[in-house]
Amino acid sequence: MRTLNRWWIALAGFTLQMALGSAYAWSVFRIPLVKEFGWTISQVSITFTLAFFFLGITSFLGGIWVNRKGPKIVAMTAGVLWGGGVFLASFSAHKLWWLYLTYGVIGGTGLGIGYIVPVAVLVKWFPDRRGLITGIAVGGFGAGSLISAPIAGRLMQAVGVMPTFAYLGIAFAIVAIGSGSFMQNPPEGWTLPGWTPTASQISQRSDRDYTLSESLKTWQWWVLCALMSLNTMAGLSVVSQAAPMFQELGKVSAVTAASLVGVISVGNGVGRIFWAWFSDLTTRKTAFFTMYFVQAVLFWTFHNITSATVLTVVTFIVLMCYGGAYGITPAFAADYFGPRNVGPIFGLMLFPWAFAAAFGPLLFAYLRQATGGYNQALYLIAGMLTVSMILPMIVSPPRSHKSAKESPVSGRMPLEPLPGNEGKA
Repeated sequence: MRTLNRWWIALAGFTLQMALGSAYAWSVFRIPLVKEFGWTISQVSITFTLAFFFLGITSFLGGIWVNRKGPKIVAMTAGVLWGGGVFLASFSAHKLWWLYLTYGVIGGTGLGIGYIVPVAVLVKWFPDRRGLITGIAVGGFGAGSLISAPIAGRLMQAVGVMPTFAYLGIAFAIVAIGSGSFMQNPPEGWTLPGWTPTASQISQRSDRDYTLSESLKTWQWWVLCALMSLNTMAGLSVVSQAAPMFQELGKVSAVTAASLVGVISVGNGVGRIFWAWFSDLTTRKTAFFTMYFVQAVLFWTFHNITSATVLTVVTFIVLMCYGGAYGITPAFAADYFGPRNVGPIFGLMLFPWAFAAAFGPLLFAYLRQATGGYNQALYLIAGMLTVSMILPMIVSPPRSHKSAKESPVSGRMPLEPLPGNEGKA
């Protein structure tokens, strides 16, 4: 098999994630669907919830499949499911259940098994820049809506909402399948020429590759799950209520609030790359602690903000921290459990994440409705983040006291066999 330059594989991974990350543009369909078919906003919003719930619960399956059959077939299948699900949604006129099944379940499954592929592949190609490269990869997912949202808006004005699903589904499938065809693991036994891990990198990495079952028996796996899930609850709570918060706290119009939501959404993608890069410069622990500390301070003072400008800046920073967990955690998992099985290990971390992603916004919305304001909800998140700052302080790599020759950080341990070579490892 011809081996591509690792940066071309990184570019393909970023493009694949952008095609999948177009799911973040769902909000542009909400009003048109409500107006055309008489569905409620809550009914339409369930589609988005379903898609991301299935992303969380199927990522693990994608990680297992990558290990067994290789990344290319998984990525291309994800493109078929995601693009196909969106395309089939074009037949959901007056059939809400069909919209849920196609965009939500089928499309969401494509998102899940595809999301894990660039992460699992790129941590093996970039042992020297694990944080930055996973940040770039998942940054593509966060930035996907920047292109798809305006295109979808123009298409709906020109041809209507249902044909727009059809056109976008075909486009998503083409881009995802094409990008996925470039996904490949390094050759067996590959090492990065001329690279030697620093003492800091060695101290923050495990001394061998762990299997999925072995990682689940360590307390570190559960801490990493908690770090990402708690961060997600905080960030998504604000994302889900951003427009009304701008109107109530910042006293801006609905139109202005919608524009500001578009501005702050950029923070999601920027944060994935920035915090991942920061974690390479410092450590994953330091990066997570800093994100938690910054958010805790902001959430404790959020309710006192009355300026729309200040509110925009603060919310942008919160969204950067929200995105940061997606950039750091895959590299964190590769550091602590080795790159060989990072696909299923990190993929399974998205299972509890799926419940946190659904529960956080629901609790935030309930407290807003029950109390008539955002104070109690903001205090709850601030307290949660303050207490949670202890987690990155106490976590450390699992150690098995294996020989240094087997250490994945040394670059001498053979990586995952390519499909067809499983028995040669």
